[in-house]
Amino acid sequence: MSRMYIETPSRAQTVVEGLYRDVERRIAASPPGLCPVDMALSFLRLCHAQTCGKCSPCRIGLGQLTRLVESVLDGEASLETINLIEKTARVIAASSDCAIGAEAAEMVLRGVQGFREDYVEHVVNHRCITGLTQPVPCVSLCPAGVDIPGYIALINEKRYADAVRLIRKDNPFPSTCAFVCEHPCEARCRRSMVDAPINICGLKRYAVEHAGVVPAPACAPSTGKRIAVIGGGPGGLSAAYFLSLMGHQVVVYDRLEKLGGMLRYGIPDYRLPQAVLDADIDCILSTGVEVHTGVSIGEDISFERLEDEFDAIYLSIGAQNDKKIGIPGEDSKGVLSAVELLRATGSGKAPDFTGKHVVVIGGGNVSMDATRTARRLGAASVTCMYRRRVEDMTALADEIAEAAEEGCEIMPLQAPVAIEADEQGNVCAIVTRPQQIGPVGKDGRPRPVNAGLPDLHTPCDIVVVAIGQGIDSKTFEEAGIPTVRGAISALPDSFVKEKSKVFAGGDAVTGPATVIRAVAAGKVAAANIDAFLGFHHEISADVTVPPARLTNTPACGRVQPGCRPAAERVCDFELASLGMTEGEAMQESSRCLRCDHFGYGNFKGGRQERW
Repeated sequence: MSRMYIETPSRAQTVVEGLYRDVERRIAASPPGLCPVDMALSFLRLCHAQTCGKCSPCRIGLGQLTRLVESVLDGEASLETINLIEKTARVIAASSDCAIGAEAAEMVLRGVQGFREDYVEHVVNHRCITGLTQPVPCVSLCPAGVDIPGYIALINEKRYADAVRLIRKDNPFPSTCAFVCEHPCEARCRRSMVDAPINICGLKRYAVEHAGVVPAPACAPSTGKRIAVIGGGPGGLSAAYFLSLMGHQVVVYDRLEKLGGMLRYGIPDYRLPQAVLDADIDCILSTGVEVHTGVSIGEDISFERLEDEFDAIYLSIGAQNDKKIGIPGEDSKGVLSAVELLRATGSGKAPDFTGKHVVVIGGGNVSMDATRTARRLGAASVTCMYRRRVEDMTALADEIAEAAEEGCEIMPLQAPVAIEADEQGNVCAIVTRPQQIGPVGKDGRPRPVNAGLPDLHTPCDIVVVAIGQGIDSKTFEEAGIPTVRGAISALPDSFVKEKSKVFAGGDAVTGPATVIRAVAAGKVAAANIDAFLGFHHEISADVTVPPARLTNTPACGRVQPGCRPAAERVCDFELASLGMTEGEAMQESSRCLRCDHFGYGNFKGGRQERW
């Protein structure tokens, strides 16, 4: 009788596979810019602890390799050490009897060859070129560097006002961001190694909704310096807030009648109620910021006059201009931009779309705002067309899903080629060319290509263009401010090289971005303007964060409150999303692993209490 043999993995293979899975999870939950030398050392130690020790390449070689890599990080190595690491790793990989030793050495070898400049920088300049200063993943991913573990711990202790104070240390828009932030912090939450990322944005909303009115901290003594901030959006107001806290006199100029920029005139009320935005702005203005609205620089006041009257100027004009598609028929009646639609709605002058068939072109968050707004304005049907796939849309997944729940259609892989109009010049249809997804481009996203199918004619009455926003920098170009393709040219520290005391940041420099990135730009500008003026003020919250407790962390589901019923919320502009209950907030906040205290975060510096 013949025997049946079943192939089973060896213990070494099983261990290596397990190590790789563990390392993959850890890499996925680590902050970007993680030092490859440090990562190689961590992997070496992990593998060395798992070897059987029977062969000398593993038992002795991995230990020697570990010491060599440690010497690089400790600043005790020479350039010859790097060559020795490569030589040692190659010998171990070739002579080890087990997969653990061979794979560990192979990973170090690939690392030292692929990231040699990182090793050289450690040896020559005793510094890490990744520039990792904040090791806690969620804090590292937050553009403004908000102390997320700290305020989650405060929420868990029901100290909601203190949580808001701690957030304001880095972000003066805690309430606004609680409703509209795209929460990049959750992308690398280390809780994902256990179950799922913490609902950080939801916890922030719970805190601001239960904190009551939290006054701004006291300002530092007056410095006698005057700073002009051009632009009353999130970036400009953030810079104004921090500069005012530092004791400088700040004057904000904005061409619109109310402050807030695209927060007020670009985000619908069902996502961000005006009262929520006003609460944040009122707190910022309470620090003594002077405001002049309805003022256009270049018309009502010259830029040269501002240069004469102020010690520094911060340009934060945002990106609020329309962008054209460049197709025939775009000038037909019934074609409008998403910026135009959302601004009219935010100003109380919303158009009536009752019974209209609306097509929105674009795949970002602005296109979703325009799509859902059109539905609320009475449109009989709303279709969002995008030239890529649904999974390639840059809009938040929740926004796409909620739009579909509200009866809006998403039509992917359709590239607009023309807009048809009737004899009176009114839009009657849009012509699109079917696409198929193609090769991945330089931006890492697959490009759409012509599918070779007949053009599609879609009847419609309104076409809303939501393909991005432009920057109105002409006035500042005329004043000598350098620009690159319409964007203001500024250095990473916000300084405009050609002007002695002018700084710039936010969308006007980078192009359209997110609220939290605008806030971060304002924070950076405030710190650098303060240093430029000869000061080194520090911003702190003066809030004591509860000590971390060593507790068991069993797997637990993520709390996701959801929205009001679609049939109900589509009929008005009232807030669509729901907040957490107290029980949900306590459970969700207890899931935090306190990376600021335990493990790698604490080892690399832990909490940053001031900046």
